[in-house]
Amino acid sequence: MSPGRGGGNVPLIERVGTEVYTVPTDAPEGDGTLAWDATTLVLVRVGSGDTEGLGYTYGAPAIAAAVDQLLGAVVTGLSAWDVPAANEAMSRAVRNAGRPGLVAGALSAVDIALWDLKARLLGLPLTHLLGASAEDVPVYGSGGFTPYDDERQDRQLRGWTQGQGIPRVKIKIGESWGRVEGRDRERIARARHSIGDAAELYVDANGAYTRKQALRLDRYLAGHGVTWFEEPVSSDDLVGLGRISAASMTDVAAGEYGYALPYFGHMIAAGAVDCLQADATRCGGITVWLRAAALAEAAGLQISGHCAPHAHAHAAAAVPNLRHLEWFHDHVRIEELFFGGTLDPAGGSLRPGDSGAHGLGLEFRPRAAERYRVR
Repeated sequence: MSPGRGGGNVPLIERVGTEVYTVPTDAPEGDGTLAWDATTLVLVRVGSGDTEGLGYTYGAPAIAAAVDQLLGAVVTGLSAWDVPAANEAMSRAVRNAGRPGLVAGALSAVDIALWDLKARLLGLPLTHLLGASAEDVPVYGSGGFTPYDDERQDRQLRGWTQGQGIPRVKIKIGESWGRVEGRDRERIARARHSIGDAAELYVDANGAYTRKQALRLDRYLAGHGVTWFEEPVSSDDLVGLGRISAASMTDVAAGEYGYALPYFGHMIAAGAVDCLQADATRCGGITVWLRAAALAEAAGLQISGHCAPHAHAHAAAAVPNLRHLEWFHDHVRIEELFFGGTLDPAGGSLRPGDSGAHGLGLEFRPRAAERYRVR
């Protein structure tokens, strides 16, 4: 019997399926380096007997083809208990197809679905299966897109801080690859006015600035109490990130484009960040996200979960060095529409597992989602 294959009464992974949904945004959106008007969710279903696990990622519809053509047959027949073995089998199988990017998203979605399946087979919330390090998972409201006018930005920020009691929020800056820095500064000042002095203010440039530009802006950020500067320069510029981090009083964060564990090791070794970000829907699923958190802990760093908050919440509760999860506007809209059992961020934190619902605690709503289905 080969490693990871089931035997006896071990439940086997019997089927893998995909669906694709594209949801228009509720207003034009963009950041420092990209604009968009829709978000695509790729849903993965894995089954063993009558039990089904759900996983998902955000990205291009082609991710579903990668699951169907490259990964489904690889995990079918493996033990549903041995999720790390399935993850390793998938990772080896996609060597020549290219692990980063779309394939990594596909692998991640399958891995998340397999963890959900295992917990459901055991009749446990996933946080109980993994073991909790904390009951509460802090979140920060994330949006503040560059095309927003002043009124829309103000309404969104007040909705989080005053409406839901979330004491930390983030806006996008670096508009037009950093070419309208004056408007960035105005929007930062307006954001601080909207949320008051008590709430934490974060900014995300999505790699739009040059090194020196980011350092010049850092002084302005400090004056407005900004404590989180995400991707001031490209996350591929580890030297630049490290220099900005060393010179800044603001925490520098990056890592959302990590598609495999070595990426995070290189980022940490370069001293590039004050807080590591990792995205379970990109990096290799919950299996690799937990390993990235361990790398960060060994280096004395915290980890932050990037986007897709309901895919992260249970794993986030399991690590002692969690800073927070991103309560990202686009993904929250879709997850609350498509799934029953979503979590409440009131007061600024989530409590995964509290309901007792098995797995991720999510139940897909096909009627709500059907109008957005593209595949």
